[in-house]
Amino acid sequence: METPTSSRLNSRKRRKDGSGPNGAAELDGIPPKMSRRSFGLREPAPFSDEVEIDYSKPYIRVTFEEAMRGTPLDRPVRVYADGIFDLFHSGHARALMQAKNLFPNTYLIVGVCSDELTHNFKGFTVMNENERYDAVQHCRYVDEVVRNAPWTLTPEFLAEHRIDFVAHDDIPYSSAGSDDVYKHIKEAGMFAPTQRTEGISTSDIITRIVRDYDVYARRNLQRGYTAKELNVSFINEKKYHLQERVDKVKKRVKDVEEKSKEFVQKVEEKSIDLIQKWEEKSREFIGNFLEMFGPEGALKHMLKEGKGRMLQAISPKQSPSSSPTHDRSPSPSFRWPFSTKTPPSSPANRSRNESAVTYDISEDEED
Repeated sequence: METPTSSRLNSRKRRKDGSGPNGAAELDGIPPKMSRRSFGLREPAPFSDEVEIDYSKPYIRVTFEEAMRGTPLDRPVRVYADGIFDLFHSGHARALMQAKNLFPNTYLIVGVCSDELTHNFKGFTVMNENERYDAVQHCRYVDEVVRNAPWTLTPEFLAEHRIDFVAHDDIPYSSAGSDDVYKHIKEAGMFAPTQRTEGISTSDIITRIVRDYDVYARRNLQRGYTAKELNVSFINEKKYHLQERVDKVKKRVKDVEEKSKEFVQKVEEKSIDLIQKWEEKSREFIGNFLEMFGPEGALKHMLKEGKGRMLQAISPKQSPSSSPTHDRSPSPSFRWPFSTKTPPSSPANRSRNESAVTYDISEDEED
């Protein structure tokens, strides 16, 4: 059955010669889509003294060509990579990734030097050896960790851990009175070069902290560390607290300015919106006004129609011209009581009165 380490290796493609300075391909900016599965181990890598090795079987080193072609699953290529690994960062992880992907079937052993060796040959570290062991132990590319690794690799150490190749960047590493501590490894044909990640290293991180010392001192004072723990003097402590207050005031002023700008912007937007709505409503109002009270508006037609109805209502109706005319019958003559004289009449009725008088006289004569 295929081991988890070999299955993880077979699922990845080996980096080609055209890779970038950190071992990544040029197309790594847009990584290909992968199925949703985990490639990492569920437990940290074991230490070398916790791993059982079967020394009954003779160990024969493989050549570089055999390793490139691929070895049987029960015989992985044992690659060794060592270092200090202080402030473990992505540059360390990428170097171990390259070492793990040197061959199709690789078992990666990582050696971490102790504090004593490191302080003697390189300098003081930020993390102690136990912290550095633990950091490397939790890297996904590591299969085994060697604590208190030697500064210079001896044939006895290589034979004890049955190492086939040693992985490190190709830049000569001068230390311990030697121009290159890996010179004898290169001459033996056991050296497998990797590439450094530019722009990131433990020294770069420490340089940032030293350069921005005031910022990080204030940061830790704000988080509850005492001036004694940070080795900060009384005067500097008060100065940092004062700077912190000044920065808070500046931040408040800046927040007020931003809020005021947002408020003014909202008011401008609201006023513009109101002006636009007012213009639309005013146009609508003017149009309705003209439609009602204009020269040809509805009010004029209503007044005309009302005037016509009023004139029609107050004017009398004329009789039809075809209706027959009736002659008036003459009114009967009226005689004043106790008098033979007729009442005075108008000239128009004078002729009628005269005939009536004539009539009356004739009747007297008859009597």
